[in-house]
Amino acid sequence: MLYGGEPTLRVPLITKLMDRFPQARFMLQTNALLLNQIPEDYVRRFHSILVSIDGTEETTDSYRSRGVYQKVIKNVRWLREIDYEGDIVARMVVSEQSDIYRDVRHLIDLRNPSFDNVHWQLNVVWDAEDNWHDFDKWVVEVYNPGITRLVEEWVRKMEDGVIEGIVPFKPLMLSLLTGEGVEMRCGSGLDTFAIHVDGKIGVCPISPDWDFSIVGNIWDSEPQELRNVMRVDEPCPSCGEFEICGGRCLFANKERLWGDEGFEKICEISRHLIKTLKENVPRVKELIEKGVISIEELDYPEYNNGCEIVP
Repeated sequence: MLYGGEPTLRVPLITKLMDRFPQARFMLQTNALLLNQIPEDYVRRFHSILVSIDGTEETTDSYRSRGVYQKVIKNVRWLREIDYEGDIVARMVVSEQSDIYRDVRHLIDLRNPSFDNVHWQLNVVWDAEDNWHDFDKWVVEVYNPGITRLVEEWVRKMEDGVIEGIVPFKPLMLSLLTGEGVEMRCGSGLDTFAIHVDGKIGVCPISPDWDFSIVGNIWDSEPQELRNVMRVDEPCPSCGEFEICGGRCLFANKERLWGDEGFEKICEISRHLIKTLKENVPRVKELIEKGVISIEELDYPEYNNGCEIVP
């Protein structure tokens, strides 16, 4: 996974890496503003491309500045025009200006260009710039009702044999159907690590400045030494939803930048998502048994592609 900052600022380095490791599986997370600067032959080699776009034009531009939405759409359309066959993921940031229902539906329903999957990450824990004016009200009035409505429509679409690519829903529903638990869905500290620009190896790409996060370096560390090097602390392992949630975020679990009270507020959001999906398990199971959909279609992602799954 090529991650930023912004990887497309170093296109020659991208092509150099891909030339050096021709058998490797590459994925890209990008703001997409310079995406069309990568040579087409190299772009087609990416297994997945995660594009930063936050919903409607108004929502996206309010977060990222005017004109960004149209530039992103233009370059995603370019991906389709050059016959890119990999997974194009709309990766949203969701904060107080977001209406989760409106913004997810906008991206799912786009057709020119279309996104294969839509994923979002809540702008929580980080609050250095006073991003939230009334977080609790937004959760109660906007986010949780929007999640309920999205899940209900997602299941209703299944009745027509369509499983929409709403990333948090698919793998969570699969776990609820199979009973197969997970731990840290993004893999941080278990089998997924970040190589920082100074050669240090961290458990997560967002936390290079926190000492707990650094677990090795590219010169002295062996992969087998790093596997399962770090796990989440309480209260996650004792939570009744741990096997479905997996702990949500290793960094948030370790640092608690919103304190224990804020940490619990975020957990309540995850519980609402899981509860809403649980309520629809019987209907999804029935559709699978009737052959309307297949359980294999819920198995996402094929490889860890940087989607944290639990927003």
